[in-house]
Amino acid sequence: MNIVVLDGFTLNPGDLSWQGFEQLAQCVVYDHTEQHDVVARANKADIVLTNKTVLSAHTLKQLPNVKYIGVLATGTNVVDVEYAKQHGIVVTNIPAYGPDAVAQMVFAHILSHTQQVALHDSAVKQGHWSEQRDFCFTLAPLMSLKGKTIGLIGYGDIAQHVAKIALSFGMNVLVHTPTPKTELAQGVSWCTLTDLLPQSHFVSLHCPLTPATEQLIDQPLLAQLPKNTLIINTARGGLVNEQALADWLNAGKGFAAVDVLSTEPPSPNNPLLSAKNITITPHIAWATKEARQNLMNIAVDNCQQFIVGKPVNRV
Repeated sequence: MNIVVLDGFTLNPGDLSWQGFEQLAQCVVYDHTEQHDVVARANKADIVLTNKTVLSAHTLKQLPNVKYIGVLATGTNVVDVEYAKQHGIVVTNIPAYGPDAVAQMVFAHILSHTQQVALHDSAVKQGHWSEQRDFCFTLAPLMSLKGKTIGLIGYGDIAQHVAKIALSFGMNVLVHTPTPKTELAQGVSWCTLTDLLPQSHFVSLHCPLTPATEQLIDQPLLAQLPKNTLIINTARGGLVNEQALADWLNAGKGFAAVDVLSTEPPSPNNPLLSAKNITITPHIAWATKEARQNLMNIAVDNCQQFIVGKPVNRV
């Protein structure tokens, strides 16, 4: 049995090991694979692992030996799952490998915004503290989280981790999901989106990207937010109308912190790259070493369970 990893670099840039797969079968790992090289590299593979390399129906038709596709991520949009089902190809994904890591990034962005650590660090190193008459100085308003309200749109594993952290800071937590939730932790309340928006100092996105949620954050929704709300997106870039958000930011109406964009890597003319009042990280919320190791462990187990005829995490 042969395993081919088409694009292993983002999961393992060199600090993890592929040994788990190598113990299962002959394994070849490519850091990256261009689309025109997929068939040549995978044509003898029984098992193909991919993160972002697309396996379309057209490509899969040219890979008759493939029996299993392991997606090294949660989302499976890079695989034509329907074609795979019709042709008996098992497809698995990696659910819930690092909700704590993403929740941690949510609060990294929130604390960056409320404490202005980078701004003041830079000023100190430029000599501005040494020039002061008083023992301290501030360049921007600082904010306590206690008593503030965070609105979570979506309430899966990641959002639940965010809620726990928020409660530990003494925050109020509002949750919106398509259907009401009644059994929630003390301090967490479900409400409609219309009620959530005007009450929130922070709005964090945790919903999947579907036709119903695509460009959810648009001009009409932004108009419902109080001035100076911080919007955090660690979910999917497509949840945001990026031009509408850029216009809102440039008008000085609020702030944003995002780890995802609609196209990644982004086009240089993405309006958010030049917008005011926004912090952008390059889709790294998932990428702590611990979360990546957990992802690797789950991926190996998925593959092993397939080999013994008991596939898990099948999509």
